[in-house]
Amino acid sequence: MKPAHADNPGHAGGHEPRDLFHANGLRCTRQRELIYRALVSTDAHPTAEELLGLVVRAGEPGLSLATVYNTLEAFTARGLARRLPSHSGNGPCRYDADVTQHVHITTDDGRVLDVPHDLGEQLGGRLSPELIDELERRTGVRVTGVHLELFGRSTSAGE
Repeated sequence: MKPAHADNPGHAGGHEPRDLFHANGLRCTRQRELIYRALVSTDAHPTAEELLGLVVRAGEPGLSLATVYNTLEAFTARGLARRLPSHSGNGPCRYDADVTQHVHITTDDGRVLDVPHDLGEQLGGRLSPELIDELERRTGVRVTGVHLELFGRSTSAGE
């Protein structure tokens, strides 16, 4: 299986974590590298707990959940990862190393999937500049970005 985000320009792809951390003002530690590599290696949008499991299996048994959470906070603050709040509002957040504008679909069983890039662009393209202008006028808020998330129910191939 190829790395989840290997051909995505919004993610580290061919860059070494050490270089990314340095460029973004983060100290490079073994634990941060392992956590980042685990996050980049999956397109499953893992929770902190799931990332902990991935890193522990990768050879860091002493890693704590608090360290994973603190590291993810540092990554999101520096733009190296994106936090995806729980659909229900009371579940764990999920994390994504792909920080480009893209659309997610959250299923009723809690999975978060990336919408294919071409379809995401079509969805985003449906927001006309006039609609954004009207939204800004009515709310008094300048729109600086759009995050579109779809919600759905898992279906089997035969449905």
